[in-house]
Amino acid sequence: MTGEKIFIFDTTLRDGEQVPGCKLNTKEKIELAIALEDLGVDIIEAGFPISSPGDFESVSEISKIIKNATICALSRAVQKDIEAAGEALKHAKSGRIHTGIGTSDSHIKSKFNSNREEILERAVQAVKWASKYTDNIEFYAEDAGRTENEYLAKVVEAVIAAGATTVNIPDTTGYCLPHQYGEKIKFLIDNVKNVDKAVLSCHCHNDLGLATANSIAGAMNGARQIECTINGLGERAGNTSLEEVVMVMKQHPYVGIYTDIDATKLNPISRLVSDTMRMPVQPNKAIVGANAFSHSSGIHQDGFLKDAQTYEIIRPEEVGAETSKIVLTARSGRSALAYRLKNLGHNFDRNDVDVLYENFLQLADKLKEVRDEELQILANQHISSK
Repeated sequence: MTGEKIFIFDTTLRDGEQVPGCKLNTKEKIELAIALEDLGVDIIEAGFPISSPGDFESVSEISKIIKNATICALSRAVQKDIEAAGEALKHAKSGRIHTGIGTSDSHIKSKFNSNREEILERAVQAVKWASKYTDNIEFYAEDAGRTENEYLAKVVEAVIAAGATTVNIPDTTGYCLPHQYGEKIKFLIDNVKNVDKAVLSCHCHNDLGLATANSIAGAMNGARQIECTINGLGERAGNTSLEEVVMVMKQHPYVGIYTDIDATKLNPISRLVSDTMRMPVQPNKAIVGANAFSHSSGIHQDGFLKDAQTYEIIRPEEVGAETSKIVLTARSGRSALAYRLKNLGHNFDRNDVDVLYENFLQLADKLKEVRDEELQILANQHISSK
């Protein structure tokens, strides 16, 4: 591959699991971790060890099994959190402690009842505690999206000097616009003197529907890691969708960034995560939704049948989807009807299709979708009437 690699940090097992109703047990987490490794994920955030004995066990067991991906454990900037993370990761072939603290004035004043100087000291101390267990340390500046840039740069510089090798710049509330988030990453690249000693990471939430756009903007401005989840699962409106950022980069190779993700496994792992976490994927979800490769409008269907690229920029097989679908509704046209009839083994001429189309429209007005069963009956009736 040409260009620069973007490391994919998957947090489906941690941030994704925070969705109400999506709690996973250790066996389920292990199954998904194996699938994520097979997908080509670089870093798997396996859990938050201090949060519960079950999560500690999950991180520990995943650490024993996964060999090709780095296993990450989350902690707050609290010594006991970091000790638990270090202990849970002790069997990992490659382990990472992810620690941090809020840096926006909102977090500093309302959440911590503190000040900037004290938060900076706590940030540095957290990295130093983590360094007792690993030299692979990621620091998160929570609510970086709303943190004043000069102060954020000061924090980033200090934690890198303390030993952080990755610095996470989260848009925790999904507040930033893409150009704002990109400019924030560029500001850090240009103003943190030791930034070359660490990787900047994007962790964007989807409260305004901008998580994917913000993450790509961050990567195009110098970040080299994107934190994301399968199906965009996560707190509130969700996180950056892994499948979306991966396919944006594949569709726009000229931007000079790429991932090692096997895109043909995106739909299978989407279904696995959906089933395991008991969270249906919305039908119009990009890349992996049931309607992502479905066409029901007559104008779209006609164009698609003449040349698939007219309305599809991704081939279904590229992302492990079965096939494109021509869905028959009252908005479908003659070409779609003829296509579906041909798939059922009927080669009607143009006059036959014209007659069938009128009957089809009457049926389609009564139904949301005309399926093969109804279409076969329609064809049989037409043949019998001739």
